[in-house]
Amino acid sequence: MRLVIGIITILVCVFGGYVAMGGKIEVLFQPFEAVIILGAAAGAFVIANSGAVLKRALTVFGTLFRGPRYNKAAYVELLGLQFTLFKLVQAKGVLALEAHVEAPYESELFRRFPTFTGNHHAVEFMCDYLRMITLGTRVPHEMEALMDEELETHHQENERLVAAIQSLADGTPALGIVAAVLGVIKTMGSISEPPEVLGHMIGGALVGTFLGVFVAYGFFAPMAQSLRNIFEAESKYLLSIKVGLLAHISGQPPALAVEFARKSLMSDVRPTFLEVDAATAELPGVA
Repeated sequence: MRLVIGIITILVCVFGGYVAMGGKIEVLFQPFEAVIILGAAAGAFVIANSGAVLKRALTVFGTLFRGPRYNKAAYVELLGLQFTLFKLVQAKGVLALEAHVEAPYESELFRRFPTFTGNHHAVEFMCDYLRMITLGTRVPHEMEALMDEELETHHQENERLVAAIQSLADGTPALGIVAAVLGVIKTMGSISEPPEVLGHMIGGALVGTFLGVFVAYGFFAPMAQSLRNIFEAESKYLLSIKVGLLAHISGQPPALAVEFARKSLMSDVRPTFLEVDAATAELPGVA
């Protein structure tokens, strides 16, 4: 809804304002200018980016319309999962984790937390480090260094897509100038035409400059920033897992390890201590 409201506001203000001051909307209809600008931008995008980025770019609009995947309820669930895992270790020992981490999608414990199991990367991240714990890794600073490296890689993968969209915002104004220059070249070839015809042709050429700047700063740049905000918000999900696991292997009791994880979350989605306490109190016993 936020994205739709933004798009409607941009279109109404720009084109509505143009019409309101006496502009003729049909002059702005220059399909070949759009082909030059957007076609060249698409070609440059393909040249500049890897296959993995191009594949992810196909999902950009879905990501933008969806927004961040995790709300307060999702984080309450994640903290409940961590509490359950840590209580299991406390009650039955670290080897009790093996059956769950080796087949997480078949684990009844993980199935209680559907939002978590719906994120393949989060499941892999959690299970990989739990597996290391079962194998005897108990040095927090070594685990933290490895987690930080993996989280940085995840951030870089997301940032490549953001940078790719930002490059469109940076390049389309220049491509708009290209389209405008080509329009002027075409106009100069018809210099013998009467002034009203030349005026129409020059106006059409200038539409290229307008269109390049309009799509760059009206759409591509905001899209890049929105993607960055979404990815940064979602990165807190993995960060919460990291903080909880590090607190656990440092010897903190389950309730306190979960509190460490809770405090790492952004304030707009962070559940209160009492909300987490009530949720964990309702969880079934470990198995």
